[in-house]
Amino acid sequence: MKVMIVVTHLLGTGHLSRALTLGRAFASAGHRVCVVSGGMPAPQLDHTGMDLCQLPPLRSDGVDFTRLLTDDGTPADASFFAARQAALLEEFRGFCPDVLITELYPFGRRSLKEEFLSLVQTAKAKQVPPVVLSSIRDILAPPSKPAKAEEAEEVVERYFDSVLVHSDPSATRLEVSWPVTPQLAGKLRYTGYVAPPAAGRHPADEGKGEIIVSAGGGPVGQPIFHAAIETARKMTNRRWRLLVGGADASARANELQALAGHAPVLVEPARPDYRALLYQAAASVSMCGYNTALDLMQAGTPSVIVPFDDGKEVEQGLRARALSGIPGFAVVESVDLTAENMERALLKVMRDPPRDSGGLQFNGAAESVRIAEELEALR
Repeated sequence: MKVMIVVTHLLGTGHLSRALTLGRAFASAGHRVCVVSGGMPAPQLDHTGMDLCQLPPLRSDGVDFTRLLTDDGTPADASFFAARQAALLEEFRGFCPDVLITELYPFGRRSLKEEFLSLVQTAKAKQVPPVVLSSIRDILAPPSKPAKAEEAEEVVERYFDSVLVHSDPSATRLEVSWPVTPQLAGKLRYTGYVAPPAAGRHPADEGKGEIIVSAGGGPVGQPIFHAAIETARKMTNRRWRLLVGGADASARANELQALAGHAPVLVEPARPDYRALLYQAAASVSMCGYNTALDLMQAGTPSVIVPFDDGKEVEQGLRARALSGIPGFAVVESVDLTAENMERALLKVMRDPPRDSGGLQFNGAAESVRIAEELEALR
């Protein structure tokens, strides 16, 4: 069957990364896959085996998701949105999918609801409509008003066959972040977490006994790196490895290395083997995005998490609180981010008993394929 996944990442690349992981699972099962991306190009992400269609790209103005900017930094206007919508519908009609998956919509991306709504309306108007699915992570940004939840539920009821919730319900149910009515509950299909295969130990044993610090790309992670360097001056019995992401990673890594001075700190750009480094690390310090949380759960690494909370962001905080009751996890809120608090949290998680994640479901991509195949067979 032909599967189209439509995703627009506006800040980081986590949404696109998860969509591509889904796409790889469909492709591995023998299906033809087209991923339509409406965010900024991310050539570092692997789309082997899939068609990748790039819409005229957008990004958010920092954490202001109501103000969308084009690739040259100017605010998107009506003609820009019209061009995106036309390109999206043209790709849909040309590809003619059997399964259409919208990432996050209608539970988010309200600033893009016209293009998403026109897409699902066009899909359902076909003589033989595709299976239409919404793909959402474990934690959503809670609706600020009841009307927003009601509108999303109406769209789901009218245009969507099911909602794929990429979570293990034994760990986190959608109710943690979103009001689930009996009507909506009937549409939900929990898939387990969408994660790549576990990385396993690093073949060269790199990272062994270290404290691994990662904080995504861009300046939002700078407070974590600065606090880590100050903590390293106090915890000198461990080597600290700071992994810096973003387009300017090399320059920022050099600046942080100079700041670290004689502290036991190695600073380098983010590495593709990051997941393997976690397996023999003494501990990890990071934010708490979906993909990072899965990496930590799979590896079992003692973890201090500093949830991203700029603007009105609450997703990572909710996820962090859900994890905080599990051994080997500790939360330090950004407002409390000091060397003393980081040291205290690290000592706590390194003393905790080993964390067993063996009971959690990480096969969400394969389960999503199975659900889509099941529904497509019933068309």
